[in-house]
Amino acid sequence: MAELDLEKVLLNLVKPMVEDPDSVSVKSLPSLNENEILLVVYAKSEDIARLIGRQGSMASALRQLMNVPARIENRRISVKFESY
Repeated sequence: MAELDLEKVLLNLVKPMVEDPDSVSVKSLPSLNENEILLVVYAKSEDIARLIGRQGSMASALRQLMNVPARIENRRISVKFESY
């Protein structure tokens, strides 16, 4: 699965969870480890708080979900959350 597809999958997962879906974006960034895909979710700070959840529970669930397609290719996905 291409990294562009993974960006789209993550974006489709997080959009319904935020107050302002139009302000959310997902970017794939280069990683030092060639077996790692780094995805960064950008959103408003109150939406980032919602995506991370209490004690990081929502962020953890999103990371686990995104690791499923990556395991097929023996790669890891790192999901980071950034507010702007």
